[in-house]
Amino acid sequence: MIKYILTCENNHEFESWFSNSKEYEKLKKNNFLECIVCKSKSVDKSIMSPRVASFQSEDKKTQKEFTKVKKDLIKVRKFVEKNFEFVGKNFTREIRNIFYDKKKNRNIYGTTTDKEREELKEEGIETVSVPWVDKEN
Repeated sequence: MIKYILTCENNHEFESWFSNSKEYEKLKKNNFLECIVCKSKSVDKSIMSPRVASFQSEDKKTQKEFTKVKKDLIKVRKFVEKNFEFVGKNFTREIRNIFYDKKKNRNIYGTTTDKEREELKEEGIETVSVPWVDKEN
């Protein structure tokens, strides 16, 4: 079994278990995945970080570094949410319009597929993927 954090086009996050990664891909390809909050069919895997076990023998320095990195990623998320416009699954279209001067230049963020991200790169459009850490934890 494998657990993924899934995110819909409306930025709702939820967990789901799959028998393996191929099962996830099969369900995604056949449009069987659905947001548990808004029922959107536009659902993708979120970037996930490994779970850090809390054993007493665990290297405390590593745990402190992990905690600091997570806090920094939360700061990045808050900065992006405050200073960028969320365009959701329309990110690829919006960034192309900005790049090709069809729309006013502005800071945006949203979601893309790996394929879309590769296409943007081939067009010379630079993007940055940011780990989206849950602000609550």
